[in-house]
Amino acid sequence: MTNRHRVALAFSFFVAIATALVPLRVDAERSDRAKALGRKLMCMCGCGQILIECNHIDCPYSVPMLKKLDQLVAANEADDLILQDYVQQYGEKVLSEPPSKGFNSIAWYIPGASFVLGLAIVGFVIRLWSKRHTEEFVPASGAPVEGAASSSARPDSRLERARQQADEETED
Repeated sequence: MTNRHRVALAFSFFVAIATALVPLRVDAERSDRAKALGRKLMCMCGCGQILIECNHIDCPYSVPMLKKLDQLVAANEADDLILQDYVQQYGEKVLSEPPSKGFNSIAWYIPGASFVLGLAIVGFVIRLWSKRHTEEFVPASGAPVEGAASSSARPDSRLERARQQADEETED
């Protein structure tokens, strides 16, 4: 064996060892279909990230899940069946978007309805407060408060009385 062959053999051995030591990362991003399905699934390691976006090094969940996703996409399984397979294995928490059935379909409207209801309540309270200041105050006994009828009928007389009282107090 010549020196040239030994160098080529050593180089190929080195390349083989280097590729074996590099951690393998299975990317389910080869096709648009795999990307779309990967976005509909969550990584189950607890990171709270979408499956194809999990960035943990050597994540114990994302690598096998992506590998399985690649296999199912390569086998040309239907999208619904692929998602159902993951739901059967991990539960509905694997879905990045909850299924829209029953309460989940109307749950998205609750914040908007609460906001509208809150605005209606605030408007009602403001209307009550504004009416309270324009109406005549009547105590629980049913007798009108002294000066209440005259103050609502003639606001100028009440102002005049207040001016007279202020003048009397400041003259002394």
